[in-house]
Amino acid sequence: MNLTESEVSRVIEMAWEDRTPFEAIEEQFGLQEKQVVKFMRSQLKPGSFRLWRERVSGRNTKHRKLRPAGVLRGYCPTQYKQR
Repeated sequence: MNLTESEVSRVIEMAWEDRTPFEAIEEQFGLQEKQVVKFMRSQLKPGSFRLWRERVSGRNTKHRKLRPAGVLRGYCPTQYKQR
């Protein structure tokens, strides 16, 4: 996997976002969920990786099929506010 520095940053950002499903990461970067986990393990400090895994494990918004019917977007409307 040859990602640019900005792509690496974006994958990490998307993986941390609660409402961005793993399928969106796969569509944009070709990384399946298992590959994202491996990628995050290699990019984060051990403690940060554990926090991330705890955060995304069992979170149904990280999988399109498990999302509640009302969750259609990939981010919170206040997430990208103009400053």
